[in-house]
Parts: sequence; C-alpha cells; structure tokens
Amino acid sequence: MKQELRVAAYAVCVRDGQLLLARWVASDGTKRWTLPGGGMDHGEEPVRTVVREVEEETGYVAEPTALLGIDSIRRSWLRRLAAPGDFQGLRIIYEVQVTGGELRNETGGSTDLAAWHPLADVPGLTRVGLVDIGLDLWRERPPVGRSRLADPANS
Repeated sequence: MKQELRVAAYAVCVRDGQLLLARWVASDGTKRWTLPGGGMDHGEEPVRTVVREVEEETGYVAEPTALLGIDSIRRSWLRRLAAPGDFQGLRIIYEVQVTGGELRNETGGSTDLAAWHPLADVPGLTRVGLVDIGLDLWRERPPVGRSRLADPANS
C-alpha cells in the first residue's frame, strides 16, 4: 500500500466579526470554502508556509499571532490500475492578522476566490471540515491544540 504524508499550514484570520476564506477548487470541479493555507515546501518553516500561502491565496500579508493547534486527517483511496493508498494530512493551524496587501483572488492555483464572511454566515457556506476545526480551535484555545471536532478515528 502506498503511503503519503502531507504537512500543511493554515490561517484563521478574523477581523471585525468576519472570517477570511479562500474557495478551493477540487480536481472534479467541486468548489468549497477553506482556510487560506496549503502544503509546506521541503525545508520551509511552517510559520513561513502560512504567511506564503495567505499571500498567494488572498493577496494579504499576514502575521501569525498564535499557534492554535494541529489537526490530522487520514484517508484511504483506490486508484485505477494502481495499488491502494493511505493518505495522512498533518494540518498546522495558526491565528493570523492582516498587516498589509490588498484582497485579491489567486490565479493559477488551487483556489479561485478569496472573501471575508461574517462569522454568523459560516455554518451556511459550502465548506471543508477544516473551517469548523479552525474556528473551534480559535474559539476554545484547547491547551493541547486539538479540536473537539477532530476525527476520533485519527487518534
């Protein structure tokens, strides 16, 4: 079985009661809102990853202000004409504040739109589970940095 590990860093950015999100476009064309962020390059510090990814996906310069937590997901998959795979994603989640730049959409990346959403509207958005996990970490600030919404199967 092929094993794959992906380490990524994401941002929870709340300003004036609104959450900054990027709209992720899946390979099948499905679009869902997610936290700005993405995969860490080899040799890159996670805090630099989140700053780079926020700028790439939203146009903003971000300053991390707190490490909120770490989330882990695991998925199995079957590929046509290939062996089954086992994917684990390690997601480092930071609180950030905008310190510069201007809101813009990413071009040529994995997201196509960046926008602020009122916190009260987030539950009604078509979104990935990471949004809820990030907001839970931001609100609750658990001492061990694990959201109560984390998948118990990954424990």
